[in-house]
Amino acid sequence: MPVHEYFTAMFRGAAEAAAGGGTDEEREARVQRFMDDHRRIGDGWDTAGVAIADTAVPGPHGPVPVRTYRPEGGLAGAILWAHGGGFRHGDLDMPEGHIVAVELARRARALVVSVDYRLADGATVLYPVPIDDVHAAWTWLAAQGEFAALPLGLGGASAGAALAVSTALRARDAGPRPADALLLAYPFAHYPNPPLDWNLYPEMAEVPARFDPAGVEGMVRNYVGRISDVPADALPGAARLDGLPPTRIVVSEYDDLRSSAELLARQLAELGVPVASYLAPGMTHGHLNHPPRLPAIDESITFLAKGLNG
Repeated sequence: MPVHEYFTAMFRGAAEAAAGGGTDEEREARVQRFMDDHRRIGDGWDTAGVAIADTAVPGPHGPVPVRTYRPEGGLAGAILWAHGGGFRHGDLDMPEGHIVAVELARRARALVVSVDYRLADGATVLYPVPIDDVHAAWTWLAAQGEFAALPLGLGGASAGAALAVSTALRARDAGPRPADALLLAYPFAHYPNPPLDWNLYPEMAEVPARFDPAGVEGMVRNYVGRISDVPADALPGAARLDGLPPTRIVVSEYDDLRSSAELLARQLAELGVPVASYLAPGMTHGHLNHPPRLPAIDESITFLAKGLNG
């Protein structure tokens, strides 16, 4: 299907916000305000039946803030969730963090722990600090006795999905407990980013917010500090992936990073890791950063939630 009209309308609004002239910084600020206002339609999302609490867990770089989401009734397991944002943006309040965590808690009947990992700044915070923070949260969650006999899932979106895979690799190799499931939304797992299938290029022309080579390079520089000799677990599509748990991958139909998500799925399948993918029709990258009022967004969350217990 074509790019969903929800996103084409959003793109038009962003273009109108940028059309008022001024400096590049002023135009960027207007577009950012528009995007923030657009996403605020999810403010006040119904959290009935889910107890939410903020706390912090110990980590090698200092305390790591986390937010827990506990649904009413018996639990079927727990999920550690990492929001996206290109390793340099994002927080626990963005829809991809807060709303997704609420809905995963409800639909999977799981305690969800959303982790506020340190964001890369290209100078003082670089790889492996974000992974260290996510692994610290995983270590804390794995130590909770109430989940000793229940499945634990690791998940995330975009850059957060890369951090989830990297953490799963650490858990596989060094503990304290391997993950039982990986729940990934449009992961950015490879550098260089694999090319898109050429058949997608006509439709992708409708999408103004693109991950062009320069943008991807800048994202990696800010996170790793360089674009050469990138450590295998920084963008974990280059790492040894055998022994990872059953994995679910949500793919956005119109997304330059779709090629990374699909390559990761093929890599896992080649190694015998059970993997299932859902192609979200008409969706662009980051579609979970919008409230699940569109069927494809709602189905994406449900698809991930079902992965905790197979």
